[in-house]
Amino acid sequence: MSNDGVNKGRRRLLIGATSAVGAVGAVGAAVPFVASWNPSAKAKTAGAPVKVDVSKLEPGQQTVVKWRGKPVWIVRRGEEALANLAKLDNLQDPNSENAAQQPDYIPKTPARALREDIAVLVGICTHLGCSPTYLPEVGVASGQGEDWVGGYYCPCHGSRFDLSGRVMNASPAPSNLVIPPHHYESDNVIIVGVDQETA
Repeated sequence: MSNDGVNKGRRRLLIGATSAVGAVGAVGAAVPFVASWNPSAKAKTAGAPVKVDVSKLEPGQQTVVKWRGKPVWIVRRGEEALANLAKLDNLQDPNSENAAQQPDYIPKTPARALREDIAVLVGICTHLGCSPTYLPEVGVASGQGEDWVGGYYCPCHGSRFDLSGRVMNASPAPSNLVIPPHHYESDNVIIVGVDQETA
């Protein structure tokens, strides 16, 4: 007597059940794997735009925010500071010709800013990634000599930048400080991390 009919039925049942369990297992393994491709909440927060209210920032004052793990300096410059920027001539890239250092919509003026009185700069030296010190004092009081008109000094290797982040001659830094993408949401609120065109 032959049991071919019974064996074929059992085989089909076992193959179908095994295939179904295997498919469920594959989906169960794939879901966490694919989900791991999404950035974590911490990563999303680190890259998120930062809103800054500058209404209480007085001339000469600086505030620092963090964007993408980097310090971003926002400084309000007074009339004297802006006048001094226009007079400086000991700069490596006075007209900000290096397109990689600032977005296209930032004017290539001595102020390097959407609003002349407010500078927005990534606070990382373009030499070796140190964080320069803010020295707004003019002249000898700053410790930088009589020709100093205020700006940023990197004590690690001696790079000097003006209050627009333009690198001064005889500095080891090869280029101006980077200006991050940003725009004004209102007269006194800056959004760092979103370009003016996409806002």
